[in-house]
Amino acid sequence: MSTSAPERMTSGFDAVLSFFTSDTFAYIVKRVLQGLVTLLLASLLCFALIQLAPGDYLSTLKENPKISPERIEQLKRQFGLDKSWWDQYLRWLWQVVSQGNFGTSFVYNRSVSSLLWERVAATLLLAIASLIVTWAIAVPMGIIGAVNQNRLVDRIFRVISYIGQGFPSFIAALLLLIFAQNTTPLFPVGDMTSIDFNDLTLLGKIRDIAWHMVLPTLALSITSFAGLQRIMRGQLLDVLRQDYIQTARAKGLPENRVIYIHALRNAINPLITLLGFEFAALLSGSFITEYFFNWPGLGRLIYQALLAQDIYLVMASLMIGAAMLIAGNLLADLLLKVVDPRIKLGADE
Repeated sequence: MSTSAPERMTSGFDAVLSFFTSDTFAYIVKRVLQGLVTLLLASLLCFALIQLAPGDYLSTLKENPKISPERIEQLKRQFGLDKSWWDQYLRWLWQVVSQGNFGTSFVYNRSVSSLLWERVAATLLLAIASLIVTWAIAVPMGIIGAVNQNRLVDRIFRVISYIGQGFPSFIAALLLLIFAQNTTPLFPVGDMTSIDFNDLTLLGKIRDIAWHMVLPTLALSITSFAGLQRIMRGQLLDVLRQDYIQTARAKGLPENRVIYIHALRNAINPLITLLGFEFAALLSGSFITEYFFNWPGLGRLIYQALLAQDIYLVMASLMIGAAMLIAGNLLADLLLKVVDPRIKLGADE
């Protein structure tokens, strides 16, 4: 029997009302408020640490004989560097809260928000692609290794994971860059697109970007997948030793059902918890990879800002990293709730 339109509207309204009055929504609001306080404290700490560094943006300009002391003083007043670091911080914070303005870049003489907006998509694309590749490789390898414990395939996978963990992202990026140079034109050496990118079709542009993403994505994934694979293997081995798994096997359930339905569902929970940290780590790790592969993301921009002590550009990048960590952890908690409905988000906090 089909329901009428008013009944469907009432049902939809009840579902929305139920969500906004649920413990999950209250938990989300609580975590968002906690995240805002965390961002405030992190911004204060980061601003203070930046100010502790010797010199400032004008230190390099002072060494240029073509720039007069009067011009230096004018720039100091223009950028607010003649004020105390506390006054600078409060002024910056008020602009962020009231206008969403993260200040003006000293080096580029442009809005920090516009600079980051131009680059953040490329960095997120690389980080998300690496996260997908990491999980797509690590989770199956961990499962196969646990199911075939101490057999040849498990030993091979463990050796691969040990080697992967021994390669920091910058070493992996350097080796892959050397590989690209020696095998050119198999893989592009750097940048995000080819010279003729604007002349390509939509499908051609997608393929071109994907082609340029291969090596940077691998450089980001090598270290991450190694650790994740070992965690997946260890967690699944622990679950497979539990009594309820032995009981399921004794009842005659198929082995695939025991592993992939009963065991994997509980073994995957700790990995989901790590998801927030993984995403934030990939975002920061991509800075190094971007520098090696000339990827037009936040990496080179932030590196140059650090060297030039471009305070507001550095601050905005640090806030992005902190916000991604907070958002990633919240997402991991919500995914845990979806995977295991027995978890009560707000009950035991």
